[in-house]
Amino acid sequence: MSFFSSLIAFVTAMFMAFFNLFGLCGEPKTDISQCKNVIFLIGDGMGFNSIEKTKFDCNVTLDGFDAFTVRGESRTCSSSSPITDSAAGGTALATANKTTNGGIGVYPYDMLNVSSHPMNLTELAISQGKLAGVITTDKTSGATPASFSAHTRNRGDEEKITSQQLSGELTLCWGTATKSFTTESAQANGFVTITDKASMDALEEGGRSFGQFTEDVWRNYENKGMPTLTQMTEKAIDLLDDDEDGFFLMVEAAHIDKNNHSNNGEGMTDALQSFDKTLSYVLDYAEKDGNTLVVVTADHETGGITFKNGEYKYTSTGHTGVNVPLLVYGCDDFMDNGEVMENTEVSRRVACAMGEKNFPIKVKN
Repeated sequence: MSFFSSLIAFVTAMFMAFFNLFGLCGEPKTDISQCKNVIFLIGDGMGFNSIEKTKFDCNVTLDGFDAFTVRGESRTCSSSSPITDSAAGGTALATANKTTNGGIGVYPYDMLNVSSHPMNLTELAISQGKLAGVITTDKTSGATPASFSAHTRNRGDEEKITSQQLSGELTLCWGTATKSFTTESAQANGFVTITDKASMDALEEGGRSFGQFTEDVWRNYENKGMPTLTQMTEKAIDLLDDDEDGFFLMVEAAHIDKNNHSNNGEGMTDALQSFDKTLSYVLDYAEKDGNTLVVVTADHETGGITFKNGEYKYTSTGHTGVNVPLLVYGCDDFMDNGEVMENTEVSRRVACAMGEKNFPIKVKN
């Protein structure tokens, strides 16, 4: 990167940091009803047209998506670019702070985490006595799960991310296998290792678990002994929901993004239908529970999907800067129908629903 490009990136980062710290997005909303539990679902790379393409190409209804009556949009730029990556996008959703592309849970002006870092929502939940979990169809060290469980300058710091996850206080962290993980280190930190649906199903309440599945978990059906995303979510909720203080669970469907990157429409629609089934299960749970906030959004759009000449087509293999869906259930005053907000405001309002009106929170080292 040239000196001029580096200077522009730095100035942009400083402006966005000031933008966040001093609330230039407008008057923040604080009169939000509290909920005992929060389930935060992220469709990585999922734009509005990812959903519409799935309906159109597969001739299906998406009962989970269609059940939400409160719908808005989230803006996704990072502090360094109009187009975010998953690390900065995940950080905004986890901490209510913008950061530089590639950064995981760190400030753009302190990427090395020298003096401080922003608290994330799982850490907030744990500080309130809640149980917290992170599940994904990506690697456990992937950008989105890492944003809710680690703090490091580079999303590629796999060893550091895994070390922080294992030394943290999550009740469960499930995803596909990462090279930096060992069963010995997991056991030393009080985690049981699970590698397939059978070992996941055998888990009992009161323990901690680290999932290292194969990539088959993203499919819209049970495959090679691996659980589906819905089965992972169902089991995770079962393990978390008896805590008297409540729980926080982040669920990521990562392969909407991965298939959009390769313009694999068939794979994307399969991944999105798997995510839709998970939404249906979560909504059914939340309706029965009566005290659970459900938030669904994306970190960014991937593929630049557009409708042209009677079909939905890809126009890119990368991310775009368009707004992404924001769906809410379980908290009538979380947002107005049709409202558009920054991704950082989504996180801040989730914290408000958890009873914390002073989020974002700076953690000093």
